[in-house]
Amino acid sequence: MSGMLLRLVCTAAVAAGAVLAPVPATAAPEPAGPGERSVAALLTELQTLYREAEKATESYNATEERLTRQRAESARLERALTRARLSLRDSRGAAGRLARQQYQSVTAVSPYVRLLLARDPQGALDQGHVIGQVARRRAHAVGRLTGEEKAAGELARRARASLDAHLALTERRREERDEVRERLGDVEELLASLTAGELAALAEFERAEVAKAQEELVASGALSTARTPSEAGDRAVRYAVEQLGKPYQWGAEGPETYDCSGLTSRAWDAAGTPIPRTSQEQWARLDRVPLRELRPGDLVVYFPEATHVALYLGDGMVVQAPRPGARIKVSPIAANPVLGAVRPDPDGRPLRGYVPPELPEGAAEGSDEGYAASAAPTAADRSRPRR
Repeated sequence: MSGMLLRLVCTAAVAAGAVLAPVPATAAPEPAGPGERSVAALLTELQTLYREAEKATESYNATEERLTRQRAESARLERALTRARLSLRDSRGAAGRLARQQYQSVTAVSPYVRLLLARDPQGALDQGHVIGQVARRRAHAVGRLTGEEKAAGELARRARASLDAHLALTERRREERDEVRERLGDVEELLASLTAGELAALAEFERAEVAKAQEELVASGALSTARTPSEAGDRAVRYAVEQLGKPYQWGAEGPETYDCSGLTSRAWDAAGTPIPRTSQEQWARLDRVPLRELRPGDLVVYFPEATHVALYLGDGMVVQAPRPGARIKVSPIAANPVLGAVRPDPDGRPLRGYVPPELPEGAAEGSDEGYAASAAPTAADRSRPRR
């Protein structure tokens, strides 16, 4: 991303990690009386809290993914250990039977004397051959038993280590869940402290700032000209559009509620191209593309820590699950400070002909940043104890 684009989309406050949406340092906030906060200050405070909550959410999501993989690994090791123990039991039984057979065949007379005294020397030779085979089988069984004992011991060690990792991740997930709840509680407390007039002024100020950032981004020429998606990208876009209006819920990945990366990961999963679950992993592991080469279905990643993500719809717009209290909606690409873009299917060929999906009425309505005035917690909500 060019320095010019960064200046267009991010303010100095954003670059310092202070806010979520582009709030210019030169913005002229309305006058505030003694002890009162300006609309710009309120927006900055609210966006800071949202950003902290989303960072905590993505950390929780990443731990949840690792925990899911750890559960599968623990189950796999437990199954392997069960099979190894059953095989070890069978091998011990076979070795015991062979030992008894060999013991029963041993006498005080040497094989040479038995051969001389035998009425049927050939039969004695054959018997000796059989005894030799039994001895070799026993040696093989003992060797296999030793190997299986070592393998079972190693599996048991790995299973214990996997269980320890599982327990550690479970505790970490609990701590991160509590962190998310605390951050969201802070948001609720701030919103519950605002009057209806302050909430309305906040929403209007936010809309104006997003519109200005979008206008500057488009005027810069940094966005792509019209491009068509790949076949998979088209399917991902249509899946995302079908989710419009569904509520945001942290940690959710459908089908009724989503967080930001839950929506993008499910959209591409529905398109037949599974991608990482979290926005940070999507940014780290998927192929990056310049904004000027964006095509529908690509993912737009936001903030220096890659803690928010949306799916590009085309014409400078994205489909996103914005924040708690909001619903999945269509937003300007500059609703948040852009970090860059990634493409889940870099080898996918663009469609020759493309008809974008029809958007339902009201697809772009609502806050791009989170709680609308109608969804803000009340003073009664604020008085409830946190879980």
